Amino acid sequence: MERVPSGESSAADLRELPRKLVDAIRSVYLGPGRVAEFAVSTFIAGGHLLLEDVPGVGKTTLARALSESIWLAIS
Repeated sequence: MERVPSGESSAADLRELPRKLVDAIRSVYLGPGRVAEFAVSTFIAGGHLLLEDVPGVGKTTLARALSESIWLAIS
């Protein structure tokens, strides 16, 4: 998975950031694309996201993909 680079960015780079995050998540998360978009939107807004579904649909994969794409550790 490609990590989104940090550091100084132009306004154009910042507008591209949400799409780059979604693309990075979708490279490993095979679930519905809208879920990846909701996760990124929630992260940017500073909110909370509750992922509920049956076992084996990729909730943990989604969380790990988001954390790795923004350079955070998850345990």
